[in-house]
Amino acid sequence: MRVGVLTGGGDCPGLNAVIRAIVRKGVQEYGYDFTGFRDGWRGPLENDTVRLDIPAVRGILPRGGTILGSSRTNPLKERSGIRRIKENLAELEVEALIVIGGEDTLGVAARLSGEYDVPCVGVPKTIDNDLSATDYTFGFDTAVGIATEAIDRLHTTAESHMRVLVCEVMGRHAGWIALHSGLAGGANVILIPEQRFDVEQVCAWVTSRFRASYAPIVVVAEGAVPKDGDMVLKDQSLDSFGHVRLSGVGEWLAKEIEKRTGKEARTTVLGHIQRGGTPSPFDRWLATRFGLHAIDCVRDGDFGTMVALRGTDIVRVPIADATASLKTVDPKLYEEVGVFFG
Repeated sequence: MRVGVLTGGGDCPGLNAVIRAIVRKGVQEYGYDFTGFRDGWRGPLENDTVRLDIPAVRGILPRGGTILGSSRTNPLKERSGIRRIKENLAELEVEALIVIGGEDTLGVAARLSGEYDVPCVGVPKTIDNDLSATDYTFGFDTAVGIATEAIDRLHTTAESHMRVLVCEVMGRHAGWIALHSGLAGGANVILIPEQRFDVEQVCAWVTSRFRASYAPIVVVAEGAVPKDGDMVLKDQSLDSFGHVRLSGVGEWLAKEIEKRTGKEARTTVLGHIQRGGTPSPFDRWLATRFGLHAIDCVRDGDFGTMVALRGTDIVRVPIADATASLKTVDPKLYEEVGVFFG
């Protein structure tokens, strides 16, 4: 049996660990052949492939990024996209496709499997941790660790100059990275997309922190929105899935804080630093387990499913269920950390 593998959407630490586990178990225990598709859905669309075997996956466990490359190509928006994918899979004699991705990449897999009889198995990947049906996605733990280290470092420089430092983190429409890293890093204000924020309240918390002779750290998710305004964007262009490129709220907020409080405020945008570099031990562990269970789904012919973490168990769920809605921060959870604001 020949199995295809692709990684789509934004890259994140742990992708290579999934690929390694799929290939190692698939070759050693089931005798499968593997074809890697380059750059997400572009690979099967354009028949751009690379051979995957055990020598190809040696040494990739600790590497960030993906040896297969990634993109935000949406085959549903391409002319004859579905037909081209099916024809290319047939030409390559690929009988199953393991799709490693986030909401958009897996959304395509759900359509292909459910409507067009393309046998797909999904593996959840995103630093945002916003996929339903799984407790955690790999990449998230690494991103939180990187953001927490950055916040730790910002504390010392903020206190040296007694200025406000605003740290903008990723997360799009879910505040998991901001919440986890902000709490772990001792931030004085944490702003998430799920809760519109009051700029005056933020300034009050900042002022309160200065009264205690400490310099405030504000952590804001890129998708956070002020109560009296719209989402702050630097760029209005859309990708092939209809998403805008988020960023800009940190800089806007720092200017507002400085204007309203008279205190100097600076911005640090972590951006793609959160995605790069070596995956954490937890992400290597989770990604490896996902890969092992994904190839078992292929062996069992259990297509249209995604592997997911429930507690400490890896389970199978319909891909369509996992992509139907985003997993966002519960207001009660956000309320818990409010005691540390100001």
